[in-house]
Amino acid sequence: MNETSKLVFATRKSALALAQSRAFVATVKSAAGAAAPEIEELHVTTSGDRFVDQKLQDIGGKGLFIKELEEALLEGRADFAVHSIKDVPSELVPGLHIACVPRREDPRDALITHGGVSLADLPQGARLGTSSLRRAVCLQRLRPDLRIEPLRGNVDTRLRKVEEGQYDAIILAMAGLKRLGLEARATAALSPEECLPAVGQGALGIECRQGAAKVEALLALVEHAETAICVAAERAVMASVGGNCRMPIAAHATREGAELVLRALVADADGSKVREGSRRIAWPSGADEARRAGADLGAELK
Repeated sequence: MNETSKLVFATRKSALALAQSRAFVATVKSAAGAAAPEIEELHVTTSGDRFVDQKLQDIGGKGLFIKELEEALLEGRADFAVHSIKDVPSELVPGLHIACVPRREDPRDALITHGGVSLADLPQGARLGTSSLRRAVCLQRLRPDLRIEPLRGNVDTRLRKVEEGQYDAIILAMAGLKRLGLEARATAALSPEECLPAVGQGALGIECRQGAAKVEALLALVEHAETAICVAAERAVMASVGGNCRMPIAAHATREGAELVLRALVADADGSKVREGSRRIAWPSGADEARRAGADLGAELK
């Protein structure tokens, strides 16, 4: 935090990125009360935003959605960056760290179909749009006849494509729809049993420079311990299996009473050799304990 107590946060320019970033900043200001600093926006176009016609796995994966945001942090143009944590690789750029994981939004996947028909009632060989290898694996287990076709673009673009009949169905994150006030557009929310969520789905990760004590203290006001522990376990699965954009991987942790329940799914790049596993442990005292459980499960599924 600079001497004038003004902060700058970096965000992508999409409607969803702006909505979730602004909602997060409003939460920070509310928590800080009268001590809240002035907070300005820095809009950043990332490589992932520029190459919208190519598959993510062909151009470098989800890390492309945070590269330029991290550069803004390292260059001092921004004090913190707001990410969907499912876009954040398991290894961060040296000098930066995830300083805050706020309360998670709905982690489930949303099915949106042309005409609002159910998954079971989609016609044989229906075209389902998704660029997520994980979603493709999960949906083809439910409906092996589906034709999986690539889908890129912002939320509005994707919704328009299914409305126009370019796809019979698409899959989006329920969290994104809710943050945009579009949850009514979902035909159905898929349970984790139907489609196990991506690592960190529905959660944000707030990144800043290591050692930025005043910024870290401000962000700590809105850390949600339960979400942070669950996300730590999920991300440890990803790190343990060497997760990358060419590997279908899912991991989802929840608190059930006094226990952490972690489920994960990993498959080969072509969707074959699906491996599933779970861990149930006493609720961890901290993130390190959660990471050990995730790493153990990931090693089993490698």
